[in-house]
Amino acid sequence: MPLQFVANLTDLVEDEPLPVTLGEEKIALYLLDGSVYATQNVCTHQYALLSDGYMEDGCIECPLHQGRFDIRTGAAMCSPVTQPIRVFPVQVDGNAILVDI
Repeated sequence: MPLQFVANLTDLVEDEPLPVTLGEEKIALYLLDGSVYATQNVCTHQYALLSDGYMEDGCIECPLHQGRFDIRTGAAMCSPVTQPIRVFPVQVDGNAILVDI
């Protein structure tokens, strides 16, 4: 599937996740150190939206049980999460954020 528009760069605020939906996929967008990242927006431990969580040190913390994921790689960083989250390729074209799901 080709890259698809999901949001404008101006919609993002550093360290504040932005939830978006692309088709049936729930995605969280992040502006981290000037770069844009996209991950699945649902925790792999139990259903919770990661975009409702807290960003710190390049990680997103699930609001339900405080499991943390690396935003850049999707890696599960601490208990109770053990499964990584999906990370999607992102391209910024001018002000447009494009994601490949």
